[in-house]
Amino acid sequence: MERQKSIMERQKSMESGLLRKSLSIRERKHPNDDGYLETGLSSKRHKEVKKHHNEDGECCVTTSVCLITFIVVTGSFCVGCGTGYSSVAQHGIVSDLSLSVAEYSMFGSIMTFGGLIGAVFSGKISDVLGRKRTMFLCEAFCATGWLCIALAKDALWLDCGRFLLGIGVGIFSYVIPVYIAEIAPKHVRGSFVFANQLMQNFGLSLFFIIGNFISWRFLSIVGMVPCVLHVVGLFFIPESPRWLAKFGRDKECRASLQHLRGHDVDISQEANAIKDTMDFSQQSGETGFVELFQRRYVFPLIIGVGLMLLQQLSGSAGVIYYASSLYERGGFPSAIGTSVMATIMVPKAMIGTIIVDKMGRRTLLMASCAGMGLFALLLSVSYSLQSFGILPELTPLFTFISVLGYIISYALGMGGLPWIIMSESVPKKKGRLVGLGRRTRSVPPSSAPPPFVDPEVLTAQLKDKDDRISLLETQMAAQQAGYEAQRRLNQQMMEMMQRMYPNEVFPDVPDP
Repeated sequence: MERQKSIMERQKSMESGLLRKSLSIRERKHPNDDGYLETGLSSKRHKEVKKHHNEDGECCVTTSVCLITFIVVTGSFCVGCGTGYSSVAQHGIVSDLSLSVAEYSMFGSIMTFGGLIGAVFSGKISDVLGRKRTMFLCEAFCATGWLCIALAKDALWLDCGRFLLGIGVGIFSYVIPVYIAEIAPKHVRGSFVFANQLMQNFGLSLFFIIGNFISWRFLSIVGMVPCVLHVVGLFFIPESPRWLAKFGRDKECRASLQHLRGHDVDISQEANAIKDTMDFSQQSGETGFVELFQRRYVFPLIIGVGLMLLQQLSGSAGVIYYASSLYERGGFPSAIGTSVMATIMVPKAMIGTIIVDKMGRRTLLMASCAGMGLFALLLSVSYSLQSFGILPELTPLFTFISVLGYIISYALGMGGLPWIIMSESVPKKKGRLVGLGRRTRSVPPSSAPPPFVDPEVLTAQLKDKDDRISLLETQMAAQQAGYEAQRRLNQQMMEMMQRMYPNEVFPDVPDP
């Protein structure tokens, strides 16, 4: 028994020695070869590389990722500023430029048309230019738009500036969440994507507060400040490693990933996973837009696009854009109303994120729609009572409660749940359907809780059954090839030991 034990120990020692020797030979022959990624080892010695992972084997969050995310979501702050501008600037613009209600309505709504155009081309622009340069382009649109508004002398300049701002916001609504999802570690990806929505609410809250104390021209100049800071910060962030891998720029991909994870972290496994994902996506090919209208996708398509249309037809954007007018029409001080709205923007987004998994999608969506309908009805009743002179002292209070309750109800469900339900109900190529829904939305409502969708899980769900079977067969073939290689190695080692010790009896080596 002891002899067999010593023989097995010698066998293990020889196996590890042969493995170290083969790796050493490969390193001397190909010191800069990318093939080391296939073994899960970097070109440095394994003992010299420190691995920083948590207990689940996930990469730890580094300071670099946090700082880069903060720089990126400065663009989300710009989105929030643009969304909240029309509400607080209405009184000043109408007074200074003598605009009619129709002209100012055009100014407020044209941002949505710009967002529609930006959202339509956002995916293509991001793929061609890259995530980083796309954000530069967005800031060019936003800064130019703010400048046009600040220098406007008539309605035409106002509309041009607002339209350019909308284009930048529409592209931002796509590229910022995508970039954050591509750089953040998988186990904290949802929390990092939430920063996008959080900063939108911060921007909206800031403009709702300071818009009550400064002129509309100076407020537009304040809107340019985060644009400039964002442009400066973009010079110090790396390009998305997934976008680099998609275009075969493997060295730059690994350099970007190393910068994100830390210089003393082995990123080979993650780099391999990214490369394999990109290769598999390219092999799978693109799916035509017409395929979404196959019979098996009719029901999910109706649900997804229908919820997006209902989200916009609910009038949520109008309530946010013209909150000041609604308060003034009801006799409630607009400065107080918008300030209260500003204080609840961030907490209500957090509450919606917390309760979405506890109450369930359907229950929360029904409760949200019921609340929105109830408060909208209360607002219309309060205006009706005011027009007939009934209970005039209660009209301001009803107006305040209605607007505030409507926005809170919208944020808790209807604001973000359509995105989550769409991503969970469509079984194949959801990226195209999500893009279609984004075009119906065009400008992201800053009061919506963020959908915590893991892009890797989403990518896996995009494939239909045939794709998954093909991937499974590929994995099984690779696993079988590994078994065959290990079996041949065991046989070679056994033959070598039998030649070295011809009088010994060796136990059978089990198959791997």
